[in-house]
Parts: sequence; structure tokens; C-alpha cells
Amino acid sequence: MQIRRRTLLTMMLGAVPATAAKKRRALIIDGQNNHDWKTTTPYLKRYLEETGLFTVDVSTTPAKGGDMEAYRPKFKDYAIVVLNYNGEDWSKETEKDFVGYVKGGGGLVVVHAANNAFPTWPAFNEMIGVGGWGGRTEKSGPYMRLREGKWVPDMTPGRGGHHGKQHAYKMLLRDGAHPITSGLPKEWMHAQDELYDNLRGPGKNLHVLATAFSDPSTGGNGEHEPLLMVLPYGKGRVFHTALGHAAPAMQSVDFIVTYQRGAEWAATGKVTQKLPADFPSPDKVSQRVP
Repeated sequence: MQIRRRTLLTMMLGAVPATAAKKRRALIIDGQNNHDWKTTTPYLKRYLEETGLFTVDVSTTPAKGGDMEAYRPKFKDYAIVVLNYNGEDWSKETEKDFVGYVKGGGGLVVVHAANNAFPTWPAFNEMIGVGGWGGRTEKSGPYMRLREGKWVPDMTPGRGGHHGKQHAYKMLLRDGAHPITSGLPKEWMHAQDELYDNLRGPGKNLHVLATAFSDPSTGGNGEHEPLLMVLPYGKGRVFHTALGHAAPAMQSVDFIVTYQRGAEWAATGKVTQKLPADFPSPDKVSQRVP
């Protein structure tokens, strides 16, 4: 593993400066998660701000058992919403606001365990394409399996969501023409992380950008698994990254770059950010440690 320490200026390689007047507003939602959101939300906030493209607010839900009826962010005030949330259901009014926001053209970025959230909310599961845990089964939709170069639905009965032991693993580019992944190498190393497998869901209009092999030697399922994905929902754009379990994974330069690019694409449909010089190679992890 190669760890690269960078000053703030170096960490911003590839970012596109913008005046305050041109910056778009982003909202990060956290507050409940079976992952350490108090540690990871500051990373998500800082990475967006470093692009020079966004101003960022954080909306923290009530704690588990709190008054979720009173939780009602003004989604329409933001160009993108970033979900770092996996917890209790929102109120029906908030769900309706959120569906209207994305369907009407709002951008959505789903990070790691946020795809575990809201297993019984049909619209949310359509937005994210595939998800895991929360009681998801074949009733939630198929697994997505790579067969002869194509993604095909697999309705084999079974739970949705699994991972083996955390480890560094190789990412494989599946679409180098998409704005988010344009210019990325065909293969690169990702730092220690959970490698989600057996995600399942509606999979409607799901487009896979990059995968990793879930190796049985690390407790995986022996399949190439979608880890970077995009899909439309109404007029909205959704970027879904299954990467980012904890700080080491979020410090991985590939997580930073694809998250920043994914956020810009979700907000605008375009990506102006250049690929930084410290992007990981096919055989070496690259991290930015504060």
C-alpha cells in the first residue's frame, strides 16, 4: 500500500475553481447509520468543497427513536443531495418531497451504506437501482450478474447484501466514455474497504461504470460486482457508489475523484474536473491522509 500525504493545495489537483456566485448548493444527510457517519460526513463535505463547485450544508436527522415527523429538509433548495444515511424511515411527507425533488431534476449521490436504507420504500429502491440488507430478498428484485459482457438480472432466491473481510482490491472500468469515468485507467487499486456483493433491487435503467471481483478467498461470492453506478429517475440523475465504508476507504484517491465527479455529474450532467496525478495505479493504492 502506498500512502501519499498531500497539502490541501495538492489534494485539490484536478478541481475546477468557481466563484461563489457560480457555486451550487449541496446537502449531506446523516444522523443515523450503522457506519460511523460522524467521522465520514466531514470527508464528504470537504471533498465537495475542494472542487470549488459547491457550498455544502449538513442536515442531521433526529437520533433513532426521535421525532422523524418533524424532519423535513427543503430539498428543492439544493442542486444535489448526498445520502450518508441508513436509519429509520422518514415521514410520508418527507418521502413525497424527496421523490418530487429527484423526479423533478434534483441530483442524488448515494454513498456506501445509504444503499441499505429504506428497504420497503419502492421509489427509493428504484432511485438507487440495487441495495442490500434491511430484509431485502428476491421480492426486492434481482441480483445483477455480468454474463458475456452484459448485465443480466438473476432472480435466484436469497438475501440482498453481503461482503467478505475488508481488504484493498482492484477496480475494473466498465464504461470509460461516461463523464464520471472518462480518462480513468482500465484498472486501479482501491484502499481497504468492504466489497459489497449480492446487492439486489429493481435495477431499472441501471448503468454500471466500474466493478470489482468479489473473491471467494476473502469471503466473496465469486462474481464481478457493480460498485460505481448511475441511473436516471424522472428528470433527476443518480450517482451510486458502494465504496466508502470508513476513513481509509474515503481517503483512497479513487473514492475522492469518483465521488467529486459523480456529484458534479448529478448536479449538471457534465464533468469539468481533470484526473489528478495521484490517481491510483493498477498495482498500488493511493491515499490522501489529512
